[in-house]
Amino acid sequence: MVIFSVIPVIAGGWVTVPLLGCSVLALVLIGERVLFWTRVQRRQRGVIEAVLRLYPRECDRAYQLLQAHLTLPLPRIFWAALSLDHPTPEEFRLALESATQGELPILKRFNTVFETIITVAPLLGLLGTILGLMQAFSGLQIGDLNNSTPQGVTGGISEALVSTGMGLVVAIITLLFANSFRGLYLRQLALIQELGGQLELLYRHHYTL
Repeated sequence: MVIFSVIPVIAGGWVTVPLLGCSVLALVLIGERVLFWTRVQRRQRGVIEAVLRLYPRECDRAYQLLQAHLTLPLPRIFWAALSLDHPTPEEFRLALESATQGELPILKRFNTVFETIITVAPLLGLLGTILGLMQAFSGLQIGDLNNSTPQGVTGGISEALVSTGMGLVVAIITLLFANSFRGLYLRQLALIQELGGQLELLYRHHYTL
C-alpha cells in the first residue's frame, strides 16, 4: 500500500500526510486479516470434520482435539456447547447460537475501519484537488500574464493530481481487500451453520440413547 515515494508525497501537499497514514493503517490491518483468514482456512475445517467423526464413538478424543485448537472460531463454538454438563438439546442449541454470536465480532474485525478508510481517502484526495487548484489559480494574474508565476501554477496542479491519485489508490486497494474479507466472513458463517447443525444432530441422537 505504501507505494508513494517522498517526492510525490511532498508535491501532494499536507493532504498526503493523512492519506499516507490511512495507507499505513490499512496495510497493517489487511496484513492481520490475511494471516487470520489463512490460518482459519488451512486448519479449521479439517479439525471440525475430525471432531464430528470422533464424537459419536470417542467423545474424550473429540474434546481433546477441540481443546488443542481453541484459537480457531469453530472449535471455540463447539467447545462452548460440548463443555456444558448434560444439557438438553434445546440448551445445546442455544449454547451453539450464543457462542456463534460471540465469534461474529472477531470474524468481522476492522470492517468499520476499512469502510471509513474507503470513504475518507477519496474525500481527502478531493480536498487536495481543491487546494491544489486554488494554489494554481492564485498564481495566475488575469490580464497580466507576464507577472504570473508558472511555478505556482504547475505546483498547484501537481498537488491536485498527486492528492487525487493517492486518495483513489488507497480507497481502491482497501476496497478490494475489504470485499474479499467480507466474502470469507459470509462463507465462514455458512460453514458454522452447516457444521453446527451436524453437531446438533449428533448430540440429539446421543442424548436420546
